[in-house]
Amino acid sequence: MGPPGPRTSLAGSFTRKYWRGGALVRVATIGVMSTIERVELVVGMEVHVELSTRTKVFSAAPSPACAEFDFSAPNTCIDATVLGLPGALPVLNERAVEMSIMVGLALGCQIAGVSRWDRKGYFYPDLPKGYQISQYDLPLCFDGALDVRPAGREGFRVGIIRAHLEEDAGKLLHEAPGGGAIDFSIADYNRAGTALLEIVSQPDIRSAEDAVEYCRALRNVCRFLGVSRGVLQKGHMRFEPNINTVLTFSDGRVVRTPIVEVKNLNSFAAVRDSILYELREQPGRYLREGREMGPGTKQTRGWDAAGQQTVLQREKEDAHDYRYFPDPDLLPVVIERPWVERVRASLPEMPMVRVERTMRQFGLGAKESLALADERAVAEFFDASVEGAVARGVERATAGKQVANVLLQSGAKRANERTDALRRARADAEMSGDLAAERDEAAGDAAGSEGVLISDLVITPAQVGEIVALRVAGLIGSNSVDELFGLLCVGEDGRGGVAASESVEAMARARGMIVERDDKAIDAWVRAAIDEQPKAAEDVRAGKDAAIGRLVGAAMKHAGGKGDAKVLRERLLAALRGGGASA
Repeated sequence: MGPPGPRTSLAGSFTRKYWRGGALVRVATIGVMSTIERVELVVGMEVHVELSTRTKVFSAAPSPACAEFDFSAPNTCIDATVLGLPGALPVLNERAVEMSIMVGLALGCQIAGVSRWDRKGYFYPDLPKGYQISQYDLPLCFDGALDVRPAGREGFRVGIIRAHLEEDAGKLLHEAPGGGAIDFSIADYNRAGTALLEIVSQPDIRSAEDAVEYCRALRNVCRFLGVSRGVLQKGHMRFEPNINTVLTFSDGRVVRTPIVEVKNLNSFAAVRDSILYELREQPGRYLREGREMGPGTKQTRGWDAAGQQTVLQREKEDAHDYRYFPDPDLLPVVIERPWVERVRASLPEMPMVRVERTMRQFGLGAKESLALADERAVAEFFDASVEGAVARGVERATAGKQVANVLLQSGAKRANERTDALRRARADAEMSGDLAAERDEAAGDAAGSEGVLISDLVITPAQVGEIVALRVAGLIGSNSVDELFGLLCVGEDGRGGVAASESVEAMARARGMIVERDDKAIDAWVRAAIDEQPKAAEDVRAGKDAAIGRLVGAAMKHAGGKGDAKVLRERLLAALRGGGASA
């Protein structure tokens, strides 16, 4: 953070510079001896989460938030209820309510005993009924909090005001399919009626970076619970920061600028950049317009990524403008305590709890623990791999540490390679117009957005556990760990892994990976390394231990995969400083 610039004490439109939240801000002075001395950023978040129910929240139409219907043609995930046709009546999706309760419990919310459905006036053609079924004064979940603990810095808490269930709107497309300008809009109602959980936070966020971390953490919670796939590119989660600033002037006045709500952001970069833009612009906007926060001053703005600026859409309506009233077609929801407790008992260990446990139990760092808790499938794969190593006699703490090393190195490497290959396949399919290939699972969701996870690889947790057990027992070297992992992922023919029933140790022996324990062979490798690296050998004799790495590398090369780096290091030091093989 840079230092503040000099104060301006004269009247007029002088410019003052200052730093806040990592951003350089310039504002004009106002009046004689009155300048903006301090700018405080205030952000609350509204996050819309598409729940991955198979059908929509108030109808039996298929939901595109479910992976099964990813590639549905436009206007095929619809029915009479979605289209608001006369005589069609909504029927509540019980699973959507249950998923909402899961999120509420994970966020420490109170769960309402009775919740009600309201009609919210909606004046846009992407919801053909002319209203949205939502919740106003009786939401399903309320009064919670999310603890955010970014790696490498102090965590913070964001209060949750409410989490209410509603139906999503459709999409309005403003260019022709495949590209090209049109002078009209095309309505796709596939998304209309999808179960949408809106999570509204307290204005507890004080920087753009914290806003991004909050969004990441909330996405992690929803994906971990399995209530949403959370693919941002597909609109499964959309972020709407509510941004304003508190201006403190040199004459003691404190002014709150009007709230700006930036709509429908689907990337963390857009969240960060839009907040930083408003942080820079709102002080100057106040000086130009003189508007303070109050009734009727809230604005809705869009984010122009190309221009890196927010764009005014409309003056924000207040609640009365939406003309809420109880929906006459839906009964209130009565949520009995036994139901809540059954849902609570089904919850998995949540990410932050898991992070703390793995740090404590296995001695892992925060960064490593966060990486292993980021996806539920990966976390469960890690747990199963640890149990596989323990079953083969590895002490639990050692097993956890070693499994983490294998997954975060060899596993991440293979997952990234697979992701890159699938993305290339998808790009080739799109360029060739091969719709069948585009729909292929191998070139679908994983390649298009989130990437392949470690848990998606064909290697099994039991095989990972056996690799770790072999390494801890000193039967294979560190280089062989990665080689074995790769072979178990793709097989020697590149078409699949080795059968789960095949012994990893037998596989390693067949390929000459078992560490040689014969002293004569080890001494020969040591002598060859010393002869090959005379300068490094002389440095080690002189007490420069850093040079030992070159000698160990040379010895490992001569060992041809049969050497243990730790053993070779010990023998090299002994040879060069007394005892062991001749120097």
